[in-house]
Parts: sequence; C-alpha cells; structure tokens
Amino acid sequence: MAKTHLLGPWIRRFLLEYVVNERNLARNTQLSSRDTLRLLLPFVSEAIRQPLDQLAIDQLSPPLVQQFLGHLEQQRGCTVATRNVRLAAIHALARFIALHSPEHVAWCGELRAIPFKKTASSPLAYLDKAEMDALLEAPHRQTAQGLRDYVLLLFLYNTGARASEAAQVTVADLSLTSPPSVRLVGKGNRVRHCPLWMKTAQSLTPLIMNRARSEPVFRNRRQQPITRFGIRALVQRTVATASQHLPSLRDKLVSPHTIRHYLPFLTMSDNAKTFADRPGNSGSRRLSPGRYTRHSFPRLETVEKIQ
Repeated sequence: MAKTHLLGPWIRRFLLEYVVNERNLARNTQLSSRDTLRLLLPFVSEAIRQPLDQLAIDQLSPPLVQQFLGHLEQQRGCTVATRNVRLAAIHALARFIALHSPEHVAWCGELRAIPFKKTASSPLAYLDKAEMDALLEAPHRQTAQGLRDYVLLLFLYNTGARASEAAQVTVADLSLTSPPSVRLVGKGNRVRHCPLWMKTAQSLTPLIMNRARSEPVFRNRRQQPITRFGIRALVQRTVATASQHLPSLRDKLVSPHTIRHYLPFLTMSDNAKTFADRPGNSGSRRLSPGRYTRHSFPRLETVEKIQ
C-alpha cells in the first residue's frame, strides 16, 4: 500500500503544519484536535484490529466514526457539546487530507456528511445586586489569600473577563495610571483593552507591588500562576461562604461565567437606565435597550454608578 494512503503521515502534517502554522489556531484548539485523535486512533485500531502505524485513510470510515461518537457519549459519558467538538476536529482532518490528496475527496464528503447533534442551551444563572455584593464581601481581606480573592472577584466583576483571560493577565498588561485599563487576550488570541474602575485599579496596586512586569497578577498559594480551574474553585468557595448570609445563593450555580454576565442581566432586568438616557450619549445606531454588554457604555463613570 502506498505511503500516501497511510493515515499517520497525514495526522502529523495536520497537527504540526496545518493547525499550528497554516491556521495558527489557539492553543486550546490545538490541544482539542490532538486529544480527539488520541481518543479516535486507539478506538479505530482496536475496532478493525490493525496496528496504529498501519491505519489507512479509507479505514477511517463514516460508520466507524459514528461508532466512535456513540462511544464518547455512552461509554465515556461525554456531553453532546463535547461530541460535536470531537466531530469538528475529524471534519477538519478530512478536509485537510482532501485538500492535498484529491483522490480522497469522496471519502472526505462522506465523513463531513456526519451531522452535528443539536444541543439544548441550559439557562444561565444570574446574580442580583445584593448577591454580587455578598460575593465581594465574603473574602477576609486581612489575609494575603483573602485580599487576592477579593481583588480577583472585583476584577472579574469589572472587566467581564473569562477565567482563562484573567489567569493570563501579567503586570505588564495593567495600566493603572489615569485612565486605568487592562489588556486581555481572549479566544482566538484576540486582544482587547478593557477600562478599569478606579476602585479596581486601587485594589490591584498593592497586589502587584514589587513584582516584575512579566509576572502574573493573580497567583495561587504556592506563588504559581493561578489557573482557570483555580479561579472556578475560588468562586465556588466564595459562594459557599456568602450563601451562609444570603440563602438565595444556595440555589444558584455560580461560576466565573455568571459574574461575566452580571451587567447584561442587570440592564436587561430594567435595573438601569436605558442607553439613550445615559450621560454623554445622544443615541446609538447599534444598540437598543436590553442589548447591552458591560463594554457598551461610552463613559466609564456611568457604568460605575449603576454598580
């Protein structure tokens, strides 16, 4: 069998050339593609009783891929969303192979005909003003960890940053002079600059004192960069503490993403003035009442006032 029909060399080119160099996809997307193949290849090898290094492209058939997707959901307990992510990586691999090997175009079409499953969107929990205040009051600011927890929660509340974005912020990303702001690197390596409230800037100042510009702003107890999983655990721990004084928090699933969406829920619940009524705004061509984000407001002080 010719080498061009073996799957191994194509997978190597897909992961090292296409995903990394040609597309320059985000690190998490690269890892997701790799993890998909780490699961898929042993499954196919065992199903057809063929060594991994001898797998051919045509042996990765649509029925076998569908069996693999069923295996993910039934044996591994993956959600439909995860199943769709794995399928997207397989579609990308098939498209890459067909692009460079025209004789496999028909095979690619059969694989890409495997549909994504429709997923039901679960309702996102929300916080009201009293609950958000309770979260900010929960950490014991007299201790180093408590101060870190408070500043991190305030940072999430102010910026609407994802947990992964907050974990990556370094001292160099902060500009605490007037007007204060922070540089955030989001999905797809997209960079945005978010304004900071004066209260947030003042709280960050003692936290980063005597640190090099390359050091992370938020560190764990071992003085290592905090991870998004650490931020999630911090939020859950804070919610558990705050719920002792505010029972309404016990019935809500609060995550860093819940804090990210706090301000849109605030405005959509009519607890803030309409955008057109805000100082410094004479109307908007793009936004209408009930469709705000925390970065939609033309003046930072108007956002601070409704908090």
